Amino acid sequence: MGRKNAIFLCLAVIALVTLGLVMLTSTSIYGNDVDGYSLVKKQAAWIAVGVIGAVIFAGMDYRKLRPYWVWLFIGSCFLLILCYVPGIAQEVKGESRWIKLPGMPQFQPSELAKIFVIMGLAAWYTHFQTETRTFLKGFIFPGFLLGIPVLLIFFEKDMGTAMCLAAAGAVVMYIAGARLPYLGISAGTALAGMAIVVWQNPERMGRIMALTDLESDKYRLGDGYQQLHGLYAFAKGGIDGTGLGNGVEKLGYLPEAHTDFIFPAIGEELGLWFTLGSVFCFVIIVVYGIAISMNAKDHFGRLLAVGLTSIIVVPAMMNIGVTTAVLPNTGLPLPFISYGGTNLVFTLLAVGGLVSVHRQASFVNRSEMPVINEKKQCVRI
Repeated sequence: MGRKNAIFLCLAVIALVTLGLVMLTSTSIYGNDVDGYSLVKKQAAWIAVGVIGAVIFAGMDYRKLRPYWVWLFIGSCFLLILCYVPGIAQEVKGESRWIKLPGMPQFQPSELAKIFVIMGLAAWYTHFQTETRTFLKGFIFPGFLLGIPVLLIFFEKDMGTAMCLAAAGAVVMYIAGARLPYLGISAGTALAGMAIVVWQNPERMGRIMALTDLESDKYRLGDGYQQLHGLYAFAKGGIDGTGLGNGVEKLGYLPEAHTDFIFPAIGEELGLWFTLGSVFCFVIIVVYGIAISMNAKDHFGRLLAVGLTSIIVVPAMMNIGVTTAVLPNTGLPLPFISYGGTNLVFTLLAVGGLVSVHRQASFVNRSEMPVINEKKQCVRI
């Protein structure tokens, strides 16, 4: 792995975006009486915006952003706070994840915050590279950098995104050198606090309990309905699928078949080959994202690449876990595939950041490296 890391990474992303656009065409046309392809047109426009942003980011030297990380972090937290301001916050299905500013489309500030928080952690650990094993500068202060936006997102009732950002941040902290016992204790405390919050929320508790028996009369028409029909979709598709456009679950049976639960729609219409292919594309992103990190020119680039890879792959793992009824329903989209402008644009922007790190990397031609004290063994016949 070396100079072609970014090529394979981008090929995997192109495959996922193309699959998402095809499946959105198949799943979103039903129930839209005005223009059956309106969501497809919007998604195509967002793809164009995301690609332009990714190309611009890829063409930049990522190191030039490092001096401004404090302001970028403060700006992202300010946008998250706007989710609590009446008139600006846009509540959808009881969750205040979106904001609407004058002259701008509605968007989720948490998607932007994920990139800037990771950038802030990478910049912090680069500045205090010799103190990453200490308690204050290696754990407490960066813990606050991660914890503040995570809590702001969590209390928007967006537990899934908060968990993804917390996991990605923990990966950066661990790679940077933060002590594992500190991370373990903080993770245990966070899980305990989350368990208390979930216990006091009947809706969230119902989603967890539904996993124990999705087909029971208690859950199959309530908290377990969406995941149960997701499993039905996988079962109907089998290995080869029912054929593109021939899915039944999207016809009003499977809610959010074009957004959060588009993965079961892929399984029903295109079969096991395409679901495994989607998973394989995310594996490629992990492998080549880590390879880009290993070849980065500086410590900031290494941590930034690991963090950007994490904020792409962790939500994908959680979405696949939810749609296969392994994890409780969290309402997370599948990166690159699910319908949604904000998630798509900023996930493509993260890919641009990985390419930027790759462009500045230093590669060593191993064939030109001197061989010292080389010994050769031969057998005389």
